[in-house]
Amino acid sequence: MNKGDLINEVAKIVSTKKQAQEVVDCVFSSIIDSLKRNEPVQLIGFGSFKTAKREARIGRNPQTGAEIKIEARMVPKFVPAKALKEIVK
Repeated sequence: MNKGDLINEVAKIVSTKKQAQEVVDCVFSSIIDSLKRNEPVQLIGFGSFKTAKREARIGRNPQTGAEIKIEARMVPKFVPAKALKEIVK
């Protein structure tokens, strides 16, 4: 399923496809805005979105083998809820 498929599924519940797209975009932007502020997003029964710090490290250029320094940064993480894990088994 991609974003278009998700919009089509939401459109079955709301009145128009345009409204469905607005709903999906609003949900995604709300999650992104919370993660930008380092605030976790917990969706009971589905999972949690949070940020984690990835430490600086030394990597290698796969073409040349030269060492490169990879800066520390924040990355998004998703942790599925127990209920979701059991459904997907």
